[in-house]
Amino acid sequence: MNLEQELQNRSGSKCELCSSTDTLSIHVVSPKSGQDLSENTLLCSTCIEQIQNQDKIEPNHWHCLNDSMWSETPAVQVLAWRMLNHLITEGWAQNLLEMLYLDDETLSWAKEGMIVDQQKAIKHIDSNGATLTAGDSVVLIKDLNVKGANFTAKRGTAVRNITLTHDNPEHIEGKVNGQHIVILTKYVKKS
Repeated sequence: MNLEQELQNRSGSKCELCSSTDTLSIHVVSPKSGQDLSENTLLCSTCIEQIQNQDKIEPNHWHCLNDSMWSETPAVQVLAWRMLNHLITEGWAQNLLEMLYLDDETLSWAKEGMIVDQQKAIKHIDSNGATLTAGDSVVLIKDLNVKGANFTAKRGTAVRNITLTHDNPEHIEGKVNGQHIVILTKYVKKS
Protein backbone atom coordinates (compact mmCIF):
# COMPACT_ATOMS: atom_id res chain seq x y z
CA MET A 1 0.00 0.00 0.00
CA ASN A 2 1.44 3.38 -0.94
CA LEU A 3 1.56 6.49 1.25
CA GLU A 4 -1.46 8.17 -0.33
CA GLN A 5 -3.61 5.06 0.12
CA GLU A 6 -2.55 4.81 3.77
CA LEU A 7 -3.46 8.47 4.32
CA GLN A 8 -6.81 7.95 2.56
CA ASN A 9 -7.53 5.04 4.93
CA ARG A 10 -6.44 6.98 8.03
CA SER A 11 -8.50 10.05 7.13
CA GLY A 12 -11.54 8.32 5.67
CA SER A 13 -10.78 10.10 2.34
CA LYS A 14 -11.38 13.52 3.91
CA CYS A 15 -9.17 16.53 4.65
CA GLU A 16 -7.70 15.85 8.09
CA LEU A 17 -8.26 19.48 9.13
CA CYS A 18 -11.60 20.57 7.64
CA SER A 19 -13.15 17.25 6.48
CA SER A 20 -13.56 18.46 2.89
CA THR A 21 -13.47 15.79 0.20
CA ASP A 22 -12.41 18.17 -2.62
CA THR A 23 -8.94 18.02 -4.21
CA LEU A 24 -7.03 16.11 -1.53
CA SER A 25 -3.26 15.81 -1.57
CA ILE A 26 -0.38 14.86 0.69
CA HIS A 27 1.08 17.62 2.85
CA VAL A 28 4.41 17.02 4.65
CA VAL A 29 4.39 18.68 8.08
CA SER A 30 7.63 20.66 8.26
CA PRO A 31 10.39 20.38 9.26
CA LYS A 32 9.95 16.61 8.88
CA SER A 33 11.04 14.87 5.67
CA GLY A 34 7.78 13.07 4.92
CA GLN A 35 9.43 9.65 4.76
CA ASP A 36 7.04 8.20 7.32
CA LEU A 37 3.22 8.14 7.34
CA SER A 38 3.20 9.94 10.71
CA GLU A 39 4.97 12.99 9.20
CA ASN A 40 2.26 13.56 6.57
CA THR A 41 -1.34 14.69 6.42
CA LEU A 42 -4.01 14.49 3.75
CA LEU A 43 -5.36 18.00 3.17
CA CYS A 44 -7.66 19.80 0.77
CA SER A 45 -6.31 22.49 -1.55
CA THR A 46 -7.97 25.27 0.53
CA CYS A 47 -6.17 24.24 3.73
CA ILE A 48 -2.83 23.79 1.96
CA GLU A 49 -3.07 27.18 0.24
CA GLN A 50 -3.81 28.99 3.52
CA ILE A 51 -1.10 27.11 5.43
CA GLN A 52 1.49 27.98 2.79
CA ASN A 53 0.38 31.58 2.19
CA GLN A 54 -0.65 33.33 5.38
CA ASP A 55 -1.89 36.37 3.45
CA LYS A 56 -4.75 34.18 2.24
CA ILE A 57 -5.87 32.95 5.67
CA GLU A 58 -9.64 33.15 6.09
CA PRO A 59 -10.36 32.85 9.83
CA ASN A 60 -13.88 31.49 9.31
CA HIS A 61 -12.51 28.48 7.41
CA TRP A 62 -10.48 27.47 10.46
CA HIS A 63 -13.42 27.00 12.83
CA CYS A 64 -12.97 23.38 11.70
CA LEU A 65 -10.04 23.17 14.14
CA ASN A 66 -12.61 22.90 16.92
CA ASP A 67 -12.95 19.25 15.85
CA SER A 68 -9.65 18.37 14.15
CA MET A 69 -7.44 19.58 17.03
CA TRP A 70 -8.62 16.51 18.98
CA SER A 71 -7.19 14.14 16.36
CA GLU A 72 -4.96 11.37 17.70
CA THR A 73 -2.57 11.94 14.78
CA PRO A 74 0.42 14.07 15.89
CA ALA A 75 0.86 15.67 12.43
CA VAL A 76 -2.74 16.91 12.53
CA GLN A 77 -2.27 18.17 16.11
CA VAL A 78 0.86 20.07 15.00
CA LEU A 79 -0.97 21.79 12.12
CA ALA A 80 -3.94 22.64 14.38
CA TRP A 81 -1.61 24.16 17.02
CA ARG A 82 0.23 26.23 14.39
CA MET A 83 -2.95 27.53 12.77
CA LEU A 84 -4.46 28.44 16.14
CA ASN A 85 -1.28 30.39 16.89
CA HIS A 86 -1.56 32.21 13.55
CA LEU A 87 -5.17 33.07 14.43
CA ILE A 88 -4.48 33.99 18.07
CA THR A 89 -6.08 37.43 17.67
CA GLU A 90 -9.42 35.69 17.10
CA GLY A 91 -11.03 35.07 20.49
CA TRP A 92 -12.29 31.61 19.55
CA ALA A 93 -8.81 30.54 18.41
CA GLN A 94 -7.25 31.71 21.66
CA ASN A 95 -9.84 29.71 23.62
CA LEU A 96 -9.16 26.57 21.57
CA LEU A 97 -5.41 26.97 21.95
CA GLU A 98 -5.79 27.15 25.74
CA MET A 99 -7.64 23.80 25.64
CA LEU A 100 -5.23 22.04 23.28
CA TYR A 101 -2.67 19.78 24.93
CA LEU A 102 0.33 18.42 23.04
CA ASP A 103 2.88 16.04 24.53
CA ASP A 104 6.43 17.42 24.74
CA GLU A 105 7.67 15.77 21.53
CA THR A 106 4.68 16.96 19.46
CA LEU A 107 4.87 20.49 20.91
CA SER A 108 8.58 20.64 20.08
CA TRP A 109 7.77 19.60 16.49
CA ALA A 110 5.05 22.26 16.27
CA LYS A 111 7.32 25.02 17.59
CA GLU A 112 10.25 23.98 15.40
CA GLY A 113 8.08 24.40 12.30
CA MET A 114 6.76 27.75 13.55
CA ILE A 115 10.32 29.07 13.87
CA VAL A 116 10.95 28.17 10.23
CA ASP A 117 7.68 29.91 9.26
CA GLN A 118 8.41 32.98 11.38
CA GLN A 119 11.76 33.50 9.71
CA LYS A 120 9.75 34.17 6.55
CA ALA A 121 7.18 36.31 8.37
CA ILE A 122 7.17 39.49 10.47
CA LYS A 123 10.49 40.86 11.70
CA HIS A 124 10.78 43.23 14.64
CA ILE A 125 13.57 45.76 14.00
CA ASP A 126 15.02 48.17 16.58
CA SER A 127 16.05 51.78 15.96
CA ASN A 128 19.45 50.67 14.64
CA GLY A 129 18.08 48.04 12.26
CA ALA A 130 18.94 45.04 14.46
CA THR A 131 16.44 42.18 14.47
CA LEU A 132 14.71 41.65 17.83
CA THR A 133 13.74 38.20 19.08
CA ALA A 134 11.66 37.12 22.06
CA GLY A 135 13.71 37.15 25.25
CA ASP A 136 16.09 39.90 24.11
CA SER A 137 17.01 42.87 26.29
CA VAL A 138 16.57 46.38 24.95
CA VAL A 139 17.31 49.92 26.13
CA LEU A 140 14.93 52.86 25.67
CA ILE A 141 16.43 55.61 23.52
CA LYS A 142 13.80 58.22 24.41
CA ASP A 143 11.71 59.23 27.45
CA LEU A 144 8.28 57.65 26.96
CA ASN A 145 5.05 58.71 28.66
CA VAL A 146 3.27 55.50 29.63
CA LYS A 147 -0.43 55.98 29.03
CA GLY A 148 -2.68 54.77 31.84
CA ALA A 149 0.20 54.19 34.26
CA ASN A 150 1.01 57.85 35.09
CA PHE A 151 4.78 57.58 34.82
CA THR A 152 7.50 58.28 32.30
CA ALA A 153 9.84 55.50 31.23
CA LYS A 154 13.21 57.25 31.15
CA ARG A 155 15.75 57.06 28.36
CA GLY A 156 18.41 54.44 29.15
CA THR A 157 15.96 52.15 31.00
CA ALA A 158 16.72 48.49 30.32
CA VAL A 159 13.80 46.25 29.41
CA ARG A 160 14.70 42.58 29.79
CA ASN A 161 13.06 39.46 28.41
CA ILE A 162 10.86 41.22 25.83
CA THR A 163 8.01 39.51 24.00
CA LEU A 164 7.13 40.20 20.39
CA THR A 165 3.67 41.25 19.29
CA HIS A 166 3.00 38.57 16.67
CA ASP A 167 0.74 40.69 14.44
CA ASN A 168 2.56 44.05 14.54
CA PRO A 169 6.27 44.39 13.71
CA GLU A 170 6.42 47.84 15.34
CA HIS A 171 5.37 46.66 18.82
CA ILE A 172 7.17 44.73 21.54
CA GLU A 173 6.13 44.15 25.14
CA GLY A 174 8.11 44.27 28.35
CA LYS A 175 8.13 45.37 31.99
CA VAL A 176 9.15 48.86 33.06
CA ASN A 177 8.77 49.89 36.74
CA GLY A 178 6.87 46.66 37.37
CA GLN A 179 4.29 47.53 34.68
CA HIS A 180 3.77 45.38 31.59
CA ILE A 181 3.73 47.84 28.66
CA VAL A 182 3.73 47.93 24.86
CA ILE A 183 6.74 49.75 23.38
CA LEU A 184 7.33 50.93 19.82
CA THR A 185 10.43 49.30 18.32
CA LYS A 186 11.64 52.63 16.93
CA TYR A 187 12.26 53.82 20.54
CA VAL A 188 14.53 50.92 21.59
CA LYS A 189 17.94 49.55 20.77
CA LYS A 190 19.03 45.98 21.31
CA SER A 191 21.53 45.57 24.13
